[in-house]
Amino acid sequence: MSNKDDIELSFLTWNIYFGFDPTPLAGGFNPVAVTQVFRQFLATNFPVRAKALARAIASKKPAFIGLQEVELITLTIPTFGTVTYDFIEILLEELENRGLHYKVAAKNKNRDLQGIPDSNGNTIGIIDFDVILIQKDHDFRIINKQEENFTATFMGIPRGWSAIDVKLDGQVFRMINTHLEPLNQGVREAQALELINGPANTNLPVIITGDLNSTPNSDVIQFFIMAGFHDAWSEVGEGNGFTCCQGADLLNAVSTLNFRIDYILFKNGWDPIKAELVGESQNDRTNTGLWPSDHAGVWAKLELDDHHHHHHHEESCD
Repeated sequence: MSNKDDIELSFLTWNIYFGFDPTPLAGGFNPVAVTQVFRQFLATNFPVRAKALARAIASKKPAFIGLQEVELITLTIPTFGTVTYDFIEILLEELENRGLHYKVAAKNKNRDLQGIPDSNGNTIGIIDFDVILIQKDHDFRIINKQEENFTATFMGIPRGWSAIDVKLDGQVFRMINTHLEPLNQGVREAQALELINGPANTNLPVIITGDLNSTPNSDVIQFFIMAGFHDAWSEVGEGNGFTCCQGADLLNAVSTLNFRIDYILFKNGWDPIKAELVGESQNDRTNTGLWPSDHAGVWAKLELDDHHHHHHHEESCD
């Protein structure tokens, strides 16, 4: 039962898209291909997309945000200097412009590629992060944080997770944010089990936000369900909840979201209230016609049972 001591909190997970199709780089960093890929990155214009991302976030004002594909991309022109595209800095500024004050609570560093030559005599650097943002103007205390990489990798590509323990009104809960390997199912399953046996192996109330690269009927999601997790969308979302994927150039006329791989999972004392997609409709596009990301975001509001009340309640039911 709900009571006055219960806490309602909202969470958002969003893969905000690094901004290019990496396929031309599959055979290695050919300078002509590097230039081609970088031009697509410029065309998907993260500074413009960040306005659309911020607008969608502002429609929900989540207390906590788990982001994936948060890049730090640099173009070093030896005769000129370095141009930096710091996704998180750009997004935080757009959120500030809308009166929303977030800060980075934790971030894990994944792939780090530097000094990649293009065909213009310049070099490119790309670092990938997963980031947890929290709203500054709440009474949240972060009492612990972890930022780790998975042991299991595909072709040595680093991926990882971050976690924070948050204290609010005497209650503590854990939030974990991750992005699982897209290209290899065995590695993806191994990474899921690292989470389940690692930071998710706790009696604390837990939320997992992430791009799990797994559909609801997959083994990965079954592992989480068997470990006691619930899927917020399947419990309180309406419709199919498809989160992936728009075209690589983000200019497809009709939305091509046709499967669900982004999740808010929970266990230990949460009750889901509502779940909705963000960034999936035509009016979420930028004024230049770009989708905000190749993924939709998933937002959910949940209630955290007052723990003492919860335990008394359980005892009285024995």
